[in-house]
Amino acid sequence: MNRLFVLFASLLALSGCASLSNKVADGVKPIVATQELDSSELLDVAIVVFDSEELTDKEIRELGLSEEIRRAEERFIPIHLKYTMQRTGHWGAVRVVPEENAAHLQVRGTIIHSDGEQLILDIEAYDSRGVAWFEKSYAEELGLVDFHGSSPGEKDPFQDLYNTIANDLIEQRNQMPVAAIQEIQQVSELRIAQDMASDAFAGHLSRNEEGRYSLIRLPVENDPMLKRVRAVQVRDDMLLDTINGYYEIYYNDLWQPYGDWRKLYNEELAALNKVKKQALTRQLLGLVSVIGGVALSTGNSNLSSSNLPGVMVMGGAAAIYSGFQKQEETRIHRDVIEELSMSFSSEAEPLVVEVVGETVRLTGSAEEQYQKWRDMLQQIYAAETGLPPVPTESDLGQSGGSGSGPGKLDQ
Repeated sequence: MNRLFVLFASLLALSGCASLSNKVADGVKPIVATQELDSSELLDVAIVVFDSEELTDKEIRELGLSEEIRRAEERFIPIHLKYTMQRTGHWGAVRVVPEENAAHLQVRGTIIHSDGEQLILDIEAYDSRGVAWFEKSYAEELGLVDFHGSSPGEKDPFQDLYNTIANDLIEQRNQMPVAAIQEIQQVSELRIAQDMASDAFAGHLSRNEEGRYSLIRLPVENDPMLKRVRAVQVRDDMLLDTINGYYEIYYNDLWQPYGDWRKLYNEELAALNKVKKQALTRQLLGLVSVIGGVALSTGNSNLSSSNLPGVMVMGGAAAIYSGFQKQEETRIHRDVIEELSMSFSSEAEPLVVEVVGETVRLTGSAEEQYQKWRDMLQQIYAAETGLPPVPTESDLGQSGGSGSGPGKLDQ
């Protein structure tokens, strides 16, 4: 009989939930600059609209998650990370961008899992030279108390996770000497210049097989072509600021329904997990009772002739049946979660904006729209200088583009 209790204890232990790996600490405070930094020390940051892992059948069918919500989170999460980084005072312009560019620092993220209870992100950061800062996984798990005191642009229920990412970036930046900061800024500008006029600036940068950029020489400060590049870059920054203005409107519109959805989802998920645990416990108890009853009825114990084996078998069967009834209740919670997901999806429609005569749709296809704008800037530069425009990705008929163009470097 002791072996039966050992069996039950083992099964119950196996039924427990695994803890999150790479879980961030509680109560993480942001690292805030103690004094205003000089502009020469500031790095501009481009946070690329996040990617996400494809939802599994279980996440869709059983948990009620949806691709529509995940698409909204791919924009919402980087926007809140932007706000978190801006408030620290350690950075220059922090922008959310539809695709990678040649900004001083690139931050990319992948949503591994997200619901009202858990958020798991993979984050990588690298600078304009192609030097990787880090690639880490971050995870946080919430209780209902964490939803108290939330404020758009300031405090998200998963704020400890956002603060941890921002602090890791700051710590990495603070380890760099002033010369490295300057080199990042210079390489960034020359990559943009090569993107606009590759022939004119071809001899200023080298790129090795690992995708690392190195300075060969700097153009003179009053170089007329460099001045034109800077003027065109100002227009690109203005477009990105406009896009970020619309992203922020989108974020603010999402804040209330998304916050309500996450809180209600958390409540439903907590109820679902409680019911599942009760169901499993009842079924395990029932299983042990059935096994024990059968063992007694076939053994040599004097109890085998009594009514105890039959009682244990019947009682165990009843416990298993009760457990399955509890599982039926979980389906009710899943239906509620799915309804909440569908309701949220209807409020997360993409925005269509007008920017200098160009229609930009801020959805998964925003990257293509932004690339069209980049193509327009190259045409503007070519018209002003009389130089032939650099071939664009659409001209080349491939996604790779030119080797000196903006984008993630081969590591």
